[in-house]
Amino acid sequence: MAADLEQMKQKYASVLKLIDQNGVRLSHMHIQDGKFFLQGAAGSEAIKNRVWDELKRVNPSLDDVTLDLTVDPAAAPPPATAAAAASVSGGSSAGRRTYTVAAGDSLSKIAKSFYGNANQYMKIFEANKDKLSDPDKIKPGQDLVIPE
Repeated sequence: MAADLEQMKQKYASVLKLIDQNGVRLSHMHIQDGKFFLQGAAGSEAIKNRVWDELKRVNPSLDDVTLDLTVDPAAAPPPATAAAAASVSGGSSAGRRTYTVAAGDSLSKIAKSFYGNANQYMKIFEANKDKLSDPDKIKPGQDLVIPE
């Protein structure tokens, strides 16, 4: 299955956008053996899993793509681009960041992703006291406010 690099970039645009938003460092992106070949390092296992999930959403058979992602905490995104699950909510609180907790997350891990310092986890806890009773008890799927 011969493939053109530009066609593959278009087909997997949502995957490439997710990679970019999460600060995944790509070391290779080319056509190899007729497949779109992506190789790089994600800042966390959660980011790596999000990329895989999006890849499988675009092409469940994975028949025209090869993804080789390792986990390297040094590849974690800087605070300004942290986490694809981060979003800006609308309404009167425009500019407020939220984050949807993923499996394996902790407040310190989220703080490291957004602020570059795991010790800032209490900042997130304080902003979410309406939802959290203990900083060590967060659940996947929870939407947390991430203060500036």
